[in-house]
Amino acid sequence: MLSKKLKDYKIILASKSPRRQLLLKGLDIPFEIKLKEVDETFPPHLKRENIALFLCTLKAAAFDDELDDKTLVITADTIVWINEQALNKPKDYNDAVNILTQLSGNMHEVITGVCLKTKEKTYSFYALTKVFFKKLSQEDIEYYVTHYKPYDKAGAYGAQEWIGYVAIERIEGSYFNVMGLPTRLLYEELLKF
Repeated sequence: MLSKKLKDYKIILASKSPRRQLLLKGLDIPFEIKLKEVDETFPPHLKRENIALFLCTLKAAAFDDELDDKTLVITADTIVWINEQALNKPKDYNDAVNILTQLSGNMHEVITGVCLKTKEKTYSFYALTKVFFKKLSQEDIEYYVTHYKPYDKAGAYGAQEWIGYVAIERIEGSYFNVMGLPTRLLYEELLKF
């Protein structure tokens, strides 16, 4: 059982995402939230899962100077990959509309990199989920962006919101990964860590 294995650890989730916090809480392990500002620029040659792995490891490295033997930091980064490019969080209304227009009627990949880090050990892994969107009308896209303001979400959408209800035809892989944290995989990796 994971809660027994981690009982002597102080666990830090380095994420301001309310969805990640909710999902980690659902694994019944106590944690605290601690944030560090990190420049999330990645080398342009990186593709797909290597971007997510680079960024989650970079976020974990920000804690190097304060880790001890009984502190475990969990970081994550989610990207949306379509047409050989990563879609980031939208900069503004128009950017969000453009991103959702790209996703409309297409399959995209949601890739979350997760890094587990203690003073002695660093381990990163990722989960990939294929998400199939129906063709959306311009009216649907504008309604969603106006009412839900998805500016803090990779790919400009939250699967757990209105757009997920009406746009997602099917997914192949973890739904929770699309929300930002592959909980089943994280549970297994924490047990092995």
